[in-house]
Amino acid sequence: MPTEKFSFEGHSGDKLAARLDTPAGEVTGTVLFAHCFTCGKDIHAARRIAQRLQMAGLAVLRFDFTGLGHSGGEFANTSFSSNVEDLVLAAKALEARGLAPDLLIGHSLGGAAVLKAAAEIPSAKGVVTLGAPYDPGHVVHNITRAGPEPLDDGGMRVTLGGQDLSIGAGFLEDVKNASLQEAIAGLGRALLVMHAPRDSVVGVENATQIFAAAKHPKSFVTLDDADHLISRTEDAEYAASVIAAWATRYLGLRTPTPPPGAPEGVIRVSEADPAGFLQDIQNGPHHHLLADEPLAYGGTNKGLSPYGLVAAGLGACTSMTIRMYARRKGWPLKHVRVDVTHDKVHAQDAGTSATKIDRFVRNICVEGKLSADQRERLLEIADRCPVHHTLEKHSTIETHLSECR
Repeated sequence: MPTEKFSFEGHSGDKLAARLDTPAGEVTGTVLFAHCFTCGKDIHAARRIAQRLQMAGLAVLRFDFTGLGHSGGEFANTSFSSNVEDLVLAAKALEARGLAPDLLIGHSLGGAAVLKAAAEIPSAKGVVTLGAPYDPGHVVHNITRAGPEPLDDGGMRVTLGGQDLSIGAGFLEDVKNASLQEAIAGLGRALLVMHAPRDSVVGVENATQIFAAAKHPKSFVTLDDADHLISRTEDAEYAASVIAAWATRYLGLRTPTPPPGAPEGVIRVSEADPAGFLQDIQNGPHHHLLADEPLAYGGTNKGLSPYGLVAAGLGACTSMTIRMYARRKGWPLKHVRVDVTHDKVHAQDAGTSATKIDRFVRNICVEGKLSADQRERLLEIADRCPVHHTLEKHSTIETHLSECR
């Protein structure tokens, strides 16, 4: 998917490094993602969530806070308040590009920061938190000291997110005094709270407090046994899918205008797991599914196989065609069910010269007070399904190599 380096001026005047992931087609909305303060914009959870939202037509900005990753400045000189300011400046930089944020997502202290910053980002229609503290000072109690001695300014060396950092006394004091209750109560937009009950860094009681303080519309989704960094692929995948589904409801995303010659729009398939076969399939902002291979073939079995998707298309088209005909005739058809199986059979069984051909077998069940003649006619109508005709005939497939950007 298209991505570009993006930079903007932070609270201290230093350049902050960002990554702007954009959909290959029309942009239907914009997301500003705030990771945990010491994680960096490229952690696995942030990447997977950004990719999933891209597939839904959203542009996603992730950036490194001051003094982290590729951003300038000194992290030791930052505070919770200064990071909130950086978020607001990131939103303004996006707005200057014509991409004012529609959705704010924050992970850990980044979640606390988006709750605080939302009031200064009027374009945002929704906020999502992942493992966020209700009391930012709560995180300080779970900091692992990297050394016993305090720094000259009263700060300390700590281990956060797997790395040693210097945290100034100003940061510690600011984060202890930070209060989110008023910001959450006055949020004035949809809120999705996601948290793992076994989170050992930020306890799940924080999610309860955030949810209780917020007004509707609000939602809570558990991340089950995920760790605080949402480091496992399956947990990041789940979080990404839930956020994408939730966002389509509250952001009012519109379906992009289809290109000429493609009335149903573009079906975009994007690799979700380079180590396996999992694929994201998206058609506009509202239709998403997964394709995969069974465990026996090296996949993770999280979606239909490619042939399974073809069989599903045949079954769906068959059922729709039967229903449409019965509706037009006024026949008492109560329900349609189509079971489809796929196999390759030897050509000699079908009287062709090819080595093997594909065989799709449909078993159609029609319920209702139908006569024998009506049932037989519906069986004949099944063969008029457009997908049936496509599979029976030879199709032309054009393939072009395009720039990934």
